Amino acid sequence: MALSLLTSTTSFHLTSNLQFKPTKSNNLYQKQLTFSKTKTKTEIKPSWVLFAKKGDVGPTVSERNVSQALLWATEAVYVIWLFLLPYAPGDPVWAISQSTISDLLGLSLNFFFILPLLNSAGIHLLEAPVLHPMAEGLFNFVIAWTILFAPLLYTDCKRNRYTGSLDILWGIQLFLTNTFLIPYMAIRLNKEDQNKSPPKLSQLGSFMVKNASLVGTIGGLTCLISLIWAFFARENSQFGGITDRIEYLVSYLGSERSAYAFIWDIVLYSIFQPWLIGDNIANVKRSNVEFVNVVRFVPVLGLVAYLLSLDCDLNES
Repeated sequence: MALSLLTSTTSFHLTSNLQFKPTKSNNLYQKQLTFSKTKTKTEIKPSWVLFAKKGDVGPTVSERNVSQALLWATEAVYVIWLFLLPYAPGDPVWAISQSTISDLLGLSLNFFFILPLLNSAGIHLLEAPVLHPMAEGLFNFVIAWTILFAPLLYTDCKRNRYTGSLDILWGIQLFLTNTFLIPYMAIRLNKEDQNKSPPKLSQLGSFMVKNASLVGTIGGLTCLISLIWAFFARENSQFGGITDRIEYLVSYLGSERSAYAFIWDIVLYSIFQPWLIGDNIANVKRSNVEFVNVVRFVPVLGLVAYLLSLDCDLNES
């Protein structure tokens, strides 16, 4: 599925009135960020200067309409194919088996590997379900990546076009991943209301933004641990070596609807991550802008880099 990756920057106004003018090199225009600060409000305006061709003013109305149409079509396919139709691997939601429910509950209990690691340390307040490490690794990898999206959504310069609650949106995303993120990506392409400023951050949003570095560190490490866990955890059990685990993964993806859906989520996250970071590249500390603009295309790593480089002061509403 081809979705255009929109790359934009945002201008911030700080009282110092420092201005960085673009210079031309290899037909690329470097960043132009204007900083001017007031005591009460930080104004964020989109810009199309960073790595844009001369004369490029951003997507046209027709390009936005095409992108929105593709996104809404993707949402329809995602919901109908993954939730309703019986043709994808595994059971549709209306015919879900008890074994699938039990596996999902077990994976949830082993969230972020906390319970298995406590058991390994000799703490047995609750016994962790013994599941295949590949299933646990895939589950926790996607959930950790979902958590990493929270500060990015709360600092999105186009979030004011979404009239719903970002708290609820992200909360549902934790359980249903792209089911509601795809519509958000479409809605944020609506025509901008010039008289409407970004909404004030909720307590959850403010916490996520102020602690973006912590969220990035925990989420990034969990994704890394998930990969290591999938291939090497429980070596003394009946799960075999790396080859056996890869064979299990192929079988798992072809037999369980939740696992099959995670592959869709990984593909869509790999598209939405660089898209959103590109639109909000000016939220990044000036010294890290060019680095983040390059690594944003690397799944997970690009989002971790954005969160670690986020200028939190400029994003407080």
